[in-house]
Amino acid sequence: MLANKRILLIISGGIAAFKALDLIRRLKERGAIVTPVLTRGAEEFVTPLSVSALAGSKVFRDLFDLTDEAEMGHIELSRSADLIVVAPATADLMAKMAQGLAGDLATTLLLATDTPVLVAPAMNVRMWNHAATQRNLATLQSDGIAIIGPNEGDMACGEYGPGRMSEPLEIVAAIEAHFADGPLQGKHVLITSGPTHEPIDPVRYIANRSSGAQGTALATACRDMGARVTFVTGPASVAPPEGVEVVAVETAQQMLEAVQSAIPADAAIFAAAVADWRVEGASEQKMKKTKGGFPTLSFAENPDILATVSQGSDRPALVVGFAAETETVVEHATAKRLRKGCDWIVANDVSPATGIMGGSENDVTLITEEGAENWPRMGKDAVAEKLAARIAAALEA
Repeated sequence: MLANKRILLIISGGIAAFKALDLIRRLKERGAIVTPVLTRGAEEFVTPLSVSALAGSKVFRDLFDLTDEAEMGHIELSRSADLIVVAPATADLMAKMAQGLAGDLATTLLLATDTPVLVAPAMNVRMWNHAATQRNLATLQSDGIAIIGPNEGDMACGEYGPGRMSEPLEIVAAIEAHFADGPLQGKHVLITSGPTHEPIDPVRYIANRSSGAQGTALATACRDMGARVTFVTGPASVAPPEGVEVVAVETAQQMLEAVQSAIPADAAIFAAAVADWRVEGASEQKMKKTKGGFPTLSFAENPDILATVSQGSDRPALVVGFAAETETVVEHATAKRLRKGCDWIVANDVSPATGIMGGSENDVTLITEEGAENWPRMGKDAVAEKLAARIAAALEA
């Protein structure tokens, strides 16, 4: 898939720059032509010689290289590539991209191009969570720039949280998805998945038995059909797929905020099993048993993510909800579609006897404006592929 694809790889200055060496190797193994660009900061972490040796080509470093600039080399570099990949992308570089600055070779290339751009952020968790970085991220996404990661984990600085650059094979999968020649090529699909955890106290929470398997299968199917996928997932037991932008959340409120940040999208699939209620005034300390009896919990209604998006001004062209029911499935799901304002509802019976909640199969009915369409029981991967194909056809109609 990547044979003879021209990848312009911009490596910026962060400790994750060492992963770019493995990324180059993985891309070359797949037949890609890699042209590397190093920022001054990147040279503090990897050497031009090592990058050049792995890429098998010249490393570009200076905007004012007279030999190259005699023929406007930075313009040629930016437009001759099939894809520009920034890995790692520091908070500083993302801020410059969002503001349209062009003070060195990397930023000038990014501003002078009409080539698709894929960014793999890498930074300290506090930098990633800072409001300024999140604003810049939203700007880049609204400009059509694809984002992969970051992952959550231990930091070189000793902290833990989101900010680790995606692994090289994850970035390769995202690059392959970009070049996938499928019916969802060029489309942005937003998918929610898994349960939400609504805290009672620091160690207890309200949840459900959703594994996230169906949501992961949907993200995989849409990715394989060429879509750029934003995957907003609660704490699921099934790992998210590679090659998609993963946004990990815990609560319904966090999921709503992540969904709103990911819009605009061409299609949105709400497969998450979101808790309907949360505990109002969750305890900041672990609740203790007392002789006085049981604790009293007050509940508040969680935000309705499906209805909020379906009825919003920036609504995707196609909104698909899921309805997990235990009785009169079609009737409840049909009413839900009308109440929420979405286009389709995928209804399934999650009664304990079915084994569907947390299982490997699903038995669904697709509810649309035209009526109810019963699908045979099949694996969740097969359900995902069939639904993704229907979504692709609807978006093309």
